[in-house]
Amino acid sequence: MTPRREPRLADAAEIAAEQGLTPARITGLYTGRAQNAAGETFPEPVDKRGRARLWDHAKVTEWFAHRKPARLTEHTPPSRDPEELLNAAEASRYLGYKNSNQVTTFVHDHPGYFPDPDVVEEKGTAENPYRRQLWKVATLQEWMASRPGRGRRAIAKKAPPLPDVPVDGDPDELLGASQAAALLGYKSIGSFSSSLAQGNLPLLKTTDGIAENAGRQNGRRRWTRRRILQQAAQRTKKK
Repeated sequence: MTPRREPRLADAAEIAAEQGLTPARITGLYTGRAQNAAGETFPEPVDKRGRARLWDHAKVTEWFAHRKPARLTEHTPPSRDPEELLNAAEASRYLGYKNSNQVTTFVHDHPGYFPDPDVVEEKGTAENPYRRQLWKVATLQEWMASRPGRGRRAIAKKAPPLPDVPVDGDPDELLGASQAAALLGYKSIGSFSSSLAQGNLPLLKTTDGIAENAGRQNGRRRWTRRRILQQAAQRTKKK
């Protein structure tokens, strides 16, 4: 007899990263017993990790697949110049979100889910600098048409391939998320970002630098090749 395969379990943070939501929203869907288009309520947790609820990943994914189209899918943005630049709050409203901080939440909490800004302006003073991120309307329109993880997709946008990164390069070279994902054996930047958000890559909680003077990559986290390879070795031992 073939042994029964244990279901893959996922907590609110992992589900949120995959569905483009926040962990609080996932918890709300459960506590509020939200229904999908088929009238099925949000699945019950099957286990716990400490105080965190754990769900059967397959059942939750199926529930979202049958969910009514989200408000963003039904939203028709106003006509604007495709080259016009919008800040995070303006982009949130343009996309149809009630929460003007929604885009900021995507950028901070779900790396790789929302597109990088087209322009990053250095503002403030030397004592109190800050960055102003701006997106072209065309960039937002493209994301709306192919955004990952929510309902039907108007256009199936294929994720760009990860770069080829040599293992034997300078151990102190600072590498970005796509390069780290490649060295760690992930198939996409999304799966790497999800795993990082879930705490599965503890050595990468500490960053070794931040990208500067790098255009759209400004402010992005960087790790040394040495740290990434140490994390890769740790993952290999656990398998």
